[in-house]
Amino acid sequence: MYFGAFVDGALIGAALIIAIGAQNLFVLRQGMARDQVFIICFLSACIDALLILLGAMGLGSAIAAFPWLVPWASWGGALFLIAFALMSLRRAIWPPIKPVKENEVVTSSKRKAILLTLAFGFLNPHVYLDTVILLGGIAAGYEFMPRVYFVVGAITASFVWFFSIGYGARVFAPAMRTRQGARILDLSVAGIMLIVAANLIIDQLAATQM
Repeated sequence: MYFGAFVDGALIGAALIIAIGAQNLFVLRQGMARDQVFIICFLSACIDALLILLGAMGLGSAIAAFPWLVPWASWGGALFLIAFALMSLRRAIWPPIKPVKENEVVTSSKRKAILLTLAFGFLNPHVYLDTVILLGGIAAGYEFMPRVYFVVGAITASFVWFFSIGYGARVFAPAMRTRQGARILDLSVAGIMLIVAANLIIDQLAATQM
């Protein structure tokens, strides 16, 4: 019974986490650049773990009681994604673009890596929908001990996923070793970030007209 709850949590958690969203793309890019990979993967998984725990403890119901939080989170997340997209565009359009050379590790400041990871983890309303509301709602259907195993399964899936894409991205590292490859990657990152931000803005504009 407990093992079944663990497997359910892992499978459902993986299904919700494994999607090419802004957070996953950020981890993937940093993995390709070999830039502060461990701290970014670890912190991303810890953020997911915290939100999953809060959801299992009933935070989803608390959020539902304060509907004004959702628009604020959406607008804040959209502005952050637009800013990050503009930074990526700047790297792609205006040189110098310093490609990653063989066996070279790009190292930005740990503080910057932590701040960006926190922003991608907490300024994306989709994260709250997946981890707090959906996973939390499903977990609420279990008795206490099976719920613990369900939550552990979901958290395990999160850690496995983030470390897999963070370190597995090194397979694609050759794309970062050429100026053209680095430019294409930054343009792709900017495009996806702008698409996600546009979807957030469209959703909020539609909600205000209802």
